[in-house]
Amino acid sequence: MRFSDLLSRADDATLQSLLGTPVLRLLRLLDAGMVAPVRLRALLTELRGEAGLLADTQCRAQLIDLLRQGEAEHIARALHLPIGGNVYDALRNLPLRRGSEREQTLFNLFALVPPTPEIQVGPPAQRDAPAALPLFAHQRIAARKVKAALAQEPRRVLLHMPTGAGKTRTAMHIIADHLRVNEPGLIVWLAYSEELCEQAASEFERAWQQLGDRTVMVQRFWGGQILDLTQARDGVVVASLSKLYRAAMDDLALISNLAGRCSLVVIDEAHQAIAETYQLVVNTLATQGRTSALLGLTATPGRTWNDVDADAELAAFFGGRKVVLEIDGYANPIDYLVANGYLAQATFRPLLHNSGIELSPADLRRIEHDLDIPANILKRLAADEQRNLTILLEVERLALRHQRMLVFAASVEHAELLAAVLRARGMHAAAISGVTPAVERARHIAAYKASSDEPRILCSYGVLTTGFDAPETSAAIIARPTKSLVLYSQMVGRAMRGPRVGGNEKAEIVTVVDVNLPGFSTVADAFTNWEDVWRNL
Repeated sequence: MRFSDLLSRADDATLQSLLGTPVLRLLRLLDAGMVAPVRLRALLTELRGEAGLLADTQCRAQLIDLLRQGEAEHIARALHLPIGGNVYDALRNLPLRRGSEREQTLFNLFALVPPTPEIQVGPPAQRDAPAALPLFAHQRIAARKVKAALAQEPRRVLLHMPTGAGKTRTAMHIIADHLRVNEPGLIVWLAYSEELCEQAASEFERAWQQLGDRTVMVQRFWGGQILDLTQARDGVVVASLSKLYRAAMDDLALISNLAGRCSLVVIDEAHQAIAETYQLVVNTLATQGRTSALLGLTATPGRTWNDVDADAELAAFFGGRKVVLEIDGYANPIDYLVANGYLAQATFRPLLHNSGIELSPADLRRIEHDLDIPANILKRLAADEQRNLTILLEVERLALRHQRMLVFAASVEHAELLAAVLRARGMHAAAISGVTPAVERARHIAAYKASSDEPRILCSYGVLTTGFDAPETSAAIIARPTKSLVLYSQMVGRAMRGPRVGGNEKAEIVTVVDVNLPGFSTVADAFTNWEDVWRNL
């Protein structure tokens, strides 16, 4: 039978009982016509629903009394109840478990669907509480070791994390913790390029929104910015080493005064710390303050490839103490980072070329001293047409399987030449160097990062080795020979972001190997190059 037919038999007394006396009294006061039985039945169905009325134990007991004898017996037999005795009492006292077969049978008899179980609205007994700016396990371990080292004399330590391992984010957690403990607290972050400075300032602003406990000041001191450093009290001063050095030469008291308020100095690309030009600034900041500490950040914890004295000097500057990624089961953290998707699985491939260049004794001495190829040799390489053709053909081959690619050129003119030819060949390419106007550089980088299935190439000289993050980059051509393992690792690292950090599973690194000129193999080799001059914590 239909449930509506059963409900139509309800008299005034039953309807009043189902709706409640207070409801009926108010309805009568408002409009006597609203208490007509047909209106009350419609209201009852709207409020409770037919399935809800049948599921409610008290309502069901009153509705059972509306059944005729034959109907009651039919329902009792369907529910496997004994017919003898008072069938109405048996139906009224029938236990009806939610979701049971008996419930389903009863509702089928009235062509209704049982109401679904109530959804739990309260919080579950157990659930994850995600962090807004989380660190991976290896980053958390490194951060704890750094903070422990900074709390003990000489309060200096170097954080060594390979490119792509998240050293900037790890450092932001460290300095956020420092600022929360020290109020007011002033941190001076030093970097040698404007790109690195802006990256640090922007990253701190984003991180502090999630990790901070108060409003602090972020002050930018590089390029053309004018800043009164005497007003810095609570927050972060991000400064370029060159600008701060010039300011110190103009007013030595300025650095001493700043040091007196500074409790932590962070130097990015820490191998710059012992450069003769900048040692005065870094040392003053790190020693003049009574509680000042020094944290160095690097992907390559040495200054040279084979000058042990220079590397030992850098180690001594940081108290010989270095925090590295240590992962059980992995001899080299690079292997762990690749295996777990933080770094791409890189294929290193040489592109051999014999330019016929012979290094003079003077060239060799200069390379040993400067760790880089003399400009006159780079200029000759940049003008080598056969070498350039080899590079261009390799770019076109890589573009068949890579959407974003960096080419590190041998000079400004070389970068512009390669980009121009690639453009003429119908490829989306641009050149960026230290002389590229800031607005134009930003436009080229934005176009490179923009979503597109079209292969895009940036040809660079002197920039994009640090402070540039485009995880979608999956290929790089190192067309600039260098003896600086630091520089080589920086260039390679631009293409090695893994899928866990928005990058790629695989990457290709093609290094132009010029006969008689130095070069390197892989960043895994680079990671352990300086272990003999450091004491890992």
